[in-house]
Amino acid sequence: MHHCLRLFLLAFALACSAPSFAQQITIKAAKPGGVYAVGEKIAWQLQVEGEGVSGIEKIGYVLKKGGLTEMGRGELTLKDNTAELETRLDAPGTLLAEFTAVSAGKPTIKSLAGAVVAPEKIPASAAPPADFDAFWKAKIQELAAVPMHPVLETADSGSPSVEYSKITLDNVRDSKVRGQLARPKTGSKFPALLVVQWAGVYPLAKGWATDRAREGWLTLNINAHDLPIDSPSEFYKQQGSTALRNYPSIGNEDRETSYFLRMYLSCYRAADYLASRSDWDGKTLVVIGGSQGGLQSMMIGGLHPKVSAVLANIPAGCDQTGPMVGRQPGWPMWYYQVKDKDAAKVRETAKYYDVVNFARRIRCPALVAFGLIDTTCPAAGVLAAFNQIPGPKESVVMEWSGHLEKNKSQAAYYARSSAWLKQLVAGNPPPVPAAQTVQK
Repeated sequence: MHHCLRLFLLAFALACSAPSFAQQITIKAAKPGGVYAVGEKIAWQLQVEGEGVSGIEKIGYVLKKGGLTEMGRGELTLKDNTAELETRLDAPGTLLAEFTAVSAGKPTIKSLAGAVVAPEKIPASAAPPADFDAFWKAKIQELAAVPMHPVLETADSGSPSVEYSKITLDNVRDSKVRGQLARPKTGSKFPALLVVQWAGVYPLAKGWATDRAREGWLTLNINAHDLPIDSPSEFYKQQGSTALRNYPSIGNEDRETSYFLRMYLSCYRAADYLASRSDWDGKTLVVIGGSQGGLQSMMIGGLHPKVSAVLANIPAGCDQTGPMVGRQPGWPMWYYQVKDKDAAKVRETAKYYDVVNFARRIRCPALVAFGLIDTTCPAAGVLAAFNQIPGPKESVVMEWSGHLEKNKSQAAYYARSSAWLKQLVAGNPPPVPAAQTVQK
């Protein structure tokens, strides 16, 4: 024990005393928060740091409105390794600033900054299909014709206070919903939480269900794919490189064959299952997820009448027609998934799966977060979806967050989601601000 402690302290001391030589561009906004009015000055102070930066004389920059449309580029001359860039937007939208610097013999260093102007006024890029509601009504009827047939396999939860099972439900077209169910061992009625997953092909960690159950939730965590939830890692690698390689493009020329049809209806079936259980409290049914999970959360919040709250971090699937108005769409960016396909059909099909069109139908409280330097699920598209929500809502702007959390860049979302969940699990309304505000 003491030997291990000494080794730890030695390693810690060496880490603390070791100098940092990596070159980087650090950025500070003149106005913290990232939110501006139309025409307001947007300014960033830049500093080049690290070994050998004395050889760097200029920083290159590219400004992209909506993360796509270039509105300026140039070079900034450094003085004492610092520079400043000022710009403005003359209409509601987002701005992505890409900065680069090159030093002889060193890799190019890159950094991003972002801003949003009049976020509440960013519109959707296209109208929904005229038969959007009719299509999804028909799909829900198709699902309803398939008996749920829940099969539960009890397993060790790893916690004396939690019951745990693996679960399979029947879904449309001979497919399955596969997931894990957890609830407190004591008690008879619980609020329900549906946890949906980010993109990729991987197993489900047991803690994603049991941790929430320890908080008092009847928790159902489902796989986005019709795959076992706990196979060896090699199985998922093989699936991801073969049958499910670039799965968003599978069947994307037709709304009836889209890979996401089964995924969306899996969420609907999962919500139906939770609502059918005798241990559900009959009141609270929350859906939570990030990225592709955020997509599923907002989708099912607009589609299922019993969902009582939606929490979505950096949601994917927003504003798939964004390039039509000069904005970068969110992953999976169906607008561009047209190789060897009929582009018009792909883009028309995407409208039936675009989160923007489900957001128009979300009447329960919704918490939605976005990152101003997220290039995977850009802020403009998320806001275009958020602004369509007619129900109570709260947005969280994360000024220095890309798609993945780094240096606690998504702390604002986790603070707000924790506050929401604390109230919801107790049977209370979520703490939605009286007036829509953007948290910083």
